[in-house]
Amino acid sequence: MDFLHNFIFGVYPYIALTAFLMGSWIRFDREQYTWKSDSSQLLSKSGMRFASNFFHYGVLGLFLGHAVGLLTPHAVFLALGVSDMAHQWLAIVAGALFGSACVIGAVVLWLRRLVNARVRAASRWADTGIIGWLALTAAAGLLTIPFSIGHAKAGDAETMIRLASWVQSVLYLHPDPALVRDVDPAYKFHMFLGMSVFLFFPFTRLVHVWSAPFGYLTRAYQIVRLKRVR
Repeated sequence: MDFLHNFIFGVYPYIALTAFLMGSWIRFDREQYTWKSDSSQLLSKSGMRFASNFFHYGVLGLFLGHAVGLLTPHAVFLALGVSDMAHQWLAIVAGALFGSACVIGAVVLWLRRLVNARVRAASRWADTGIIGWLALTAAAGLLTIPFSIGHAKAGDAETMIRLASWVQSVLYLHPDPALVRDVDPAYKFHMFLGMSVFLFFPFTRLVHVWSAPFGYLTRAYQIVRLKRVR
């Protein structure tokens, strides 16, 4: 068990990150035509806007929240006047809000690709698989919330600090799997699923994230005329 734990939390992160970076680079260099989100909205619009908005807002919120919460050194939060309990409760509330939105949107999109015949026919296995994996990852994150609430009510922020310290140890190239050895299995399961997203990333439609159209927010408006059937 020690070997498996050390591998998952000491070696696997680098396997996932290497595949994430190198795989994305190779795909962009060799298969630029596939560098897209493969939208299926033209095939079926039913429930698409609702599910897509929930999913994307949820994912963006989770990504930014995890990035700030896990990558910011503990001393910085304290210097800014953010106590450990305030940090933990903020993470719980934000995680519940964005996590729920992500799960709802992802599940609807996943079922749409399975149930709608036209969308299913135009979908690759990776399209359906990665949406299902993201839904599972977000759902696993929601399952950690009761544990976090229990820790917060007891005034115990040790698990939160350990998780952030482990992430930072990986990024600083001195991984310390011992930091997360005693955390609840629910956290470990969520962490494994999350790391695997980076592993699968270059082989799925998620690569379009690299080309996020920030200019979309400031571009000139377009006039769209609807064809009315009489």
